[in-house]
Amino acid sequence: MAPARLGHRQIAALTSALALLLLVLVVARWSPLMSLDAAVSGGLHRAAVAAPRWTRGNRVLSDWVWDPWTMRALLAGAVWWLVRRGERLLGIWVAATALAGTALQQGLKAVVGRGRPVWPDPVDTARYAAFPSGHAMSVLVAGALALWLLRLHGARPWWRWTAGTMVAVSAAGVGFTRVFLGVHWPSDVVGGWLLGGAVVAGAAYGYTAYGRRVAASGPQHPGGHR
Repeated sequence: MAPARLGHRQIAALTSALALLLLVLVVARWSPLMSLDAAVSGGLHRAAVAAPRWTRGNRVLSDWVWDPWTMRALLAGAVWWLVRRGERLLGIWVAATALAGTALQQGLKAVVGRGRPVWPDPVDTARYAAFPSGHAMSVLVAGALALWLLRLHGARPWWRWTAGTMVAVSAAGVGFTRVFLGVHWPSDVVGGWLLGGAVVAGAAYGYTAYGRRVAASGPQHPGGHR
């Protein structure tokens, strides 16, 4: 028998709980976590200093390909496409989810106020506080929303598998670049992943629940186009 598949509600609850636990450990400066962060970050920073060409490549990926503004532009394109198809509610839902993710990210940065790594020989710089990683969270939110939209629109399995692979590579890649470039601790990246997953899973669950309520009260589709 195939294993039970987690629904959006369960994924949202699980990722939220894990994100909250990690947040508590970061705020409490739990020694094992701080030591692990320092060890991984230190090792990768030394590698970045020793390999300037690879470092430049990682900066291009981090500052352009996986930059939060690139992710926002992609989501803006998706919202435009949905509205053009007549799926106004779904477009608004996607836009609101992206905005909620950005607001949560910036709010936590301000409240937690975690300092970024400081190096005598930095290879990159970044603004604002460290936790959670905005790059990691933005890529996860944009990627997870894209996968959700593909599933909603009945994309073929091959397309969904290809998109899932691209999202997984992008999420892992941006997480690596942020630590490699010395501007984040590993736990900042993990926090961004967990929070991004929680935001999208919660939004997907809310949209599905709303659709069921609308279906129970009338024939109108929640996307507004059927």
